[in-house]
Amino acid sequence: MVRVRVPRAHASSAVRLLAAALLALTRVIALADAIPTDAVAVSAATSIAVAGEDGKIVRFDRAALARLPQHSVHAEAHGKSVECAGVNLIDVLGAVGVASGEALRGKNLALYVRISAADGYRAVFALAELDPGFRNDVPIVTASCDGKALEAKDGPFRLVVPGEKRPARWVRQVTAIDLLRAP
Repeated sequence: MVRVRVPRAHASSAVRLLAAALLALTRVIALADAIPTDAVAVSAATSIAVAGEDGKIVRFDRAALARLPQHSVHAEAHGKSVECAGVNLIDVLGAVGVASGEALRGKNLALYVRISAADGYRAVFALAELDPGFRNDVPIVTASCDGKALEAKDGPFRLVVPGEKRPARWVRQVTAIDLLRAP
């Protein structure tokens, strides 16, 4: 219990203020209880938050990714070949204004991308590694491989990086993609 000394002359106004604050707090708590927390968790689990260097955030769900140009890649991981369809990662980053193609030069070459997974796993790419103007095999964000939706342990979204000798940067259960600048 907290005791506060209020001069008698201000006691009634202090009590009114305290009562109003408690009423407002009660309303906020009631509103928070009305929001289904599982709906918030489901939204985060079924979409990817893409953040630009300026802090702009765009969310992509399956439908939003399907509206972007689709590519098919053949890749190999742990001795298993897969055919995956999805969106070039650089195209996803285009939603937050990333430079690509001929505009990717100079100070933009100090940009890098951090991919985060639901379990806390992270991988990093220099922006140039993602651009088809710099290399042939670029990473894709996919929701399906071998013609089937990804299994729960891998999806709903996965980053597939064709051409890498080890699949260490193939991020499963992608939840966030952040565009950052090297100091």
